Amino acid sequence: MHSSIPPTYPRWLGGTTATCTSLASALYQGAIERVVTVGSTQAAEMVKLLENTFRAVNIGLVNEIAMMCDTLGIDVWEVVDAAATKPFGFMPFYPGPGLGGHCIPIDPFYLSWKAKQSGFDARFIELAGEVNGHMPHYVVEKITETLNARRKAVNGARILVLGVAYKRDIDDVRESPALDVMKLLREKGADIVYSDPHVPFLTAELWSGPHALESLTLDRELLEGCDCAVIITDHRAFDYEFIAYHCQDVVDTRNALQGIVASHVVRLGAPMRVRSLSAAAA
Repeated sequence: MHSSIPPTYPRWLGGTTATCTSLASALYQGAIERVVTVGSTQAAEMVKLLENTFRAVNIGLVNEIAMMCDTLGIDVWEVVDAAATKPFGFMPFYPGPGLGGHCIPIDPFYLSWKAKQSGFDARFIELAGEVNGHMPHYVVEKITETLNARRKAVNGARILVLGVAYKRDIDDVRESPALDVMKLLREKGADIVYSDPHVPFLTAELWSGPHALESLTLDRELLEGCDCAVIITDHRAFDYEFIAYHCQDVVDTRNALQGIVASHVVRLGAPMRVRSLSAAAA
């Protein structure tokens, strides 16, 4: 089942007339803790678009910072966490492999398209979309670099994708960046397998592959039999120490392996520090 918005979240509501707004508000208040009314249906829709675009733009910013930090040899996760200690003026957003879900990847482009119909060019929104849209390609570049460090090509490599849902602990794959990463890797000749406790099956159409895929049991044999694992969705069900210990290489796009420092672990937006896994555990 797809995740639903909890009743504790506010609902924004606007009617075509004041009476419509009042009646709809009364209906929603029977199930929702807070109903926020605005003066029109257009304003209500714009509230939703602003909220989703706000997140998309800020994720785009931190994704660009992550790529910058990678170039400069700085840990973006450390930087964001430190900046988040400021009690005002900063809201932490974290980088990742791209946007997913039925709202954030789509609503900003709808808003931009709608604005263009009125002759307004939403350059800021579209630039953030370009940055976020590039992230699956950037993840594939990191996988390629990681394999190349062992003189291994992507073509013919067996790559394990960990998590295909668009966010943690759900079964929703709509617009999931994992699907884009899988498609790009397949186009480069990789042999793709995946494991996701919430998504047991992927049709060929979903991941643009030649056949359907089933989620594989995450055991030692699977991990050791793959050339590289890439963490796309940081489900709580995954045993990350077990993953790090038994994989030849791991590309972590969610900082799921924070605290596990090893030469074969590559985190998005963080420098790779050469140190043994056993020493990190100690």
